[in-house]
Amino acid sequence: MMTNKGYQVKEYHCPVKRYCQTMDLKDNPKLIKEYIRCHSKPEAWPEIRAGIRSVGILEMEIYILGSRLFMIIETPLDFNWETAMDKLSHLPRQAEWEEYVSKFQECVPTSTSAEKWKLMERMFHLYE
Repeated sequence: MMTNKGYQVKEYHCPVKRYCQTMDLKDNPKLIKEYIRCHSKPEAWPEIRAGIRSVGILEMEIYILGSRLFMIIETPLDFNWETAMDKLSHLPRQAEWEEYVSKFQECVPTSTSAEKWKLMERMFHLYE
């Protein structure tokens, strides 16, 4: 459900950095609905959630508009993207999960998460 009230952001007791990524789903309302369902708390595979945390990711959010996804990942400042994505791709059930969700995504079915999701470049901010 869309909201114009915003989303509360978790506060951490350490400085964090953010990575933003995008990916497109297949433009099929039935598949999109199923993709949303399989990412819900009751349906998401616990091993995948645990694996994401185990590589050092503090928070991960996915937003959707039509068939376009936007992901925000928050990590500690010393987080190394390449190392973490390599470790993530070798965790138990990760390849199985990627193959499963690829039927919803505009991607090559054998792609890793790091290959599917495209890192975005920040082009503007208000920070002082």
